[in-house]
Amino acid sequence: MGSLFRSEEMCLVQVFLQSGSAYNCVSELGELGLIEFRDLNPNVNAFQRKFVNEVRRCEEMEKTFVFLEQEIKRSLSPAVTSFLHPPGPVPLAPQPRELLAIEEESERLARELREVCVCVCVCVHMRAKSVFVAGVIPPWKAPAFERLLWRACCGYIIVDFREMEETMELSDSGELVQWTVFLISFWGEQVGQKVKKICDCFHTHTFAYPESAEEREGIMHGLQRRIMDITTVLSQTERYLQQLLVRSVALLPKWRVQVLKCKAMQMVLNLCSPSVTDKCLIAEAWCPVQKLQLLQSALIEGTRKSGSGVNSFYNLLQPPCSPPTLFNTNSFTAGFQGIVDTYGVARYQEVNPAVYTIITFPFLFAIMFGDVGHGFLVTLAALWMVWKERDPTMRNSSSEIWKMLFGGRYVILLMGLFSIYTGAVYNECFSKGLSPFSSSWHLKPMIHHYNWSEDVLRMNRYLSLDPNVTGVFQGPYPFGIDPIWQLANNHLTFLNSYKMKMSVIIGVIHMTFGMCLSLFNYTHFGDMSSVFLVLLPEVVFMLSLFGYLVFMVLYKWIVFGPQHSDHAPSILIHFIDMFLFAQNKANPPLYSGQMIVQKVLVVLALSSVPVLLLGKPLYLYFRQRKGLRRTLVSVSACGEQCPPVSDTSSINAQLGDQERNGLGEEKRFDIAEALVHQVIHTIEFCLGCISNTASYLRLWALSLAHTQLSEVLWVMMLRFSLSLEGFMGSVVIALIFSIFAMLTVSVLLIMEGLSAFLHALRLHW
Repeated sequence: MGSLFRSEEMCLVQVFLQSGSAYNCVSELGELGLIEFRDLNPNVNAFQRKFVNEVRRCEEMEKTFVFLEQEIKRSLSPAVTSFLHPPGPVPLAPQPRELLAIEEESERLARELREVCVCVCVCVHMRAKSVFVAGVIPPWKAPAFERLLWRACCGYIIVDFREMEETMELSDSGELVQWTVFLISFWGEQVGQKVKKICDCFHTHTFAYPESAEEREGIMHGLQRRIMDITTVLSQTERYLQQLLVRSVALLPKWRVQVLKCKAMQMVLNLCSPSVTDKCLIAEAWCPVQKLQLLQSALIEGTRKSGSGVNSFYNLLQPPCSPPTLFNTNSFTAGFQGIVDTYGVARYQEVNPAVYTIITFPFLFAIMFGDVGHGFLVTLAALWMVWKERDPTMRNSSSEIWKMLFGGRYVILLMGLFSIYTGAVYNECFSKGLSPFSSSWHLKPMIHHYNWSEDVLRMNRYLSLDPNVTGVFQGPYPFGIDPIWQLANNHLTFLNSYKMKMSVIIGVIHMTFGMCLSLFNYTHFGDMSSVFLVLLPEVVFMLSLFGYLVFMVLYKWIVFGPQHSDHAPSILIHFIDMFLFAQNKANPPLYSGQMIVQKVLVVLALSSVPVLLLGKPLYLYFRQRKGLRRTLVSVSACGEQCPPVSDTSSINAQLGDQERNGLGEEKRFDIAEALVHQVIHTIEFCLGCISNTASYLRLWALSLAHTQLSEVLWVMMLRFSLSLEGFMGSVVIALIFSIFAMLTVSVLLIMEGLSAFLHALRLHW
């Protein structure tokens, strides 16, 4: 579980791959997905690398696969799409001899398909080799053809055009076209030569047209026999074509995966550097520390498969830079990790925020989308996607939108479940209240207090609830909001106040929790100065102002009950007076000594700003001066007796020299740069505390908008139709309910759900 809350501990390894077993070792490492290779030849041109010919060979095979796929899509009957999906058991990378067999077989299939296609075209478009005066021409060429004939032949011809009843296929594109038949009658040998040239220029298909009727009848019988022969040849050729295509469908998915893996391995081998003796390849890669034993096992297995007598091995290196961040995910956590990585990937060994996003993201979404009915529909859709998790048709869809939805199926599932919970708290199901428990409000005391008659109750659909009347409020509702507020005239005022304060409370808790996560980063990296000079002032500033605001909200809810709600003080006025160091006599205090507490908190908040501004830069400055003084003392004490580094070929020694960089070349601390950086951070933090707290009010706004849209759909559509009776009423109800369901799915579930998702994403960023 350590890698779930914090990125994996990585190390840099130097792998020595023997020339005879390098291919199999890389294949084993690729199947395990253990390591990430580094390019040891960054300045070498891509065309000058050792295995570039093998990469080109794989690319040529991929072009052949594209041709086979196009022919399958164009000519296979019946058409299939399953061949586009990868095979169930993913094949291993091919050995060189297997790759040669794939290359030969794919080229043979492609060659035979080309020959069969050419044979079909030749059979369909048979051309005579003698002089022709009759033939066929594409319809879009006929007008220009006719005009040129009249202009060139000066009217010494008779031309007749007719459209064919059947369609013919174009040889170049395969498009079915209704050709135009022409018959040309001319006088003179010179005119006949012009007609022939014009027909050749327009690439017409011409045929002989004898003068006598007997000859024409003989030619017709010959053509009919010829058509029968061509039809027979076409049917046999089509049957053979389908056999080739079916074989391609069976082999193409496996070939594509194998060639793709082979190409990837050759590209990895191009990242390696050959040794001096050219007997092995040297590679550098990042590997999780916990997987080093598995790395060695993969190298041993690759050596065994290749039959080499010398094992490949690895050495640990001192990393020259910060290692990459690696979070191990599964189908459940991948969606939440993607939400975090969209904004930015955590630095190496930092706390992984995606773990906490599993709870906070669907919860913030549900606050804006809270409805039992809508959440139940979203949950059903997510459960269906989870049930279809292993269906290759779902996983390998070509739609980008569907890929995002299916990839986040567990995110959607939790969003739906949390929406059911918050909908139960709001007591809303398709905008209607639920009544699992008896209401805590009794209306009889209010009726007697205000002397409401039966006419008043009959004529007013909504009446205001007054908690100050004795006997009206009997205690808190067991769970969520009392359903009687759905019938109250002031229910919107009540929900506005409730959801607005709830949004501020959740926002302050969420931001404070995010700041406290940095404590784990500081302690993990041993940066205790940032705990006291950065984190502590930030927490003091945040809690002194907005934490106190949350305290006032909770205190007012607890102390001022229904009996004292008429003279409860305004929290907003108290919060404004807190910054002005003033007291409004018209607004009574929440508790005794409130002014002293507020002044102390404002002073604490203001005093934390200079600490945040100057604390870290001054600490770094004095620490740098102290370290420089110690270095000068050690150098003067050492004099010229310090021995040089004995092993200059050691990676660790070289890195130490680079980091040390000599006494005179040591990177000096620039306090001005540190101050500018800290000023920007302080201003951003202080302004962000205010703007981000206000930004969380979108929870309140989106929640009310969702509630009002649900109520509008209910009031304007279903409530009217449910009042109808009889057969026509049933028909109207069925029609209106279908419209209601369509609007609910399209507007409330899709549009409102997408809006709430984006706002929850913004709050997490």
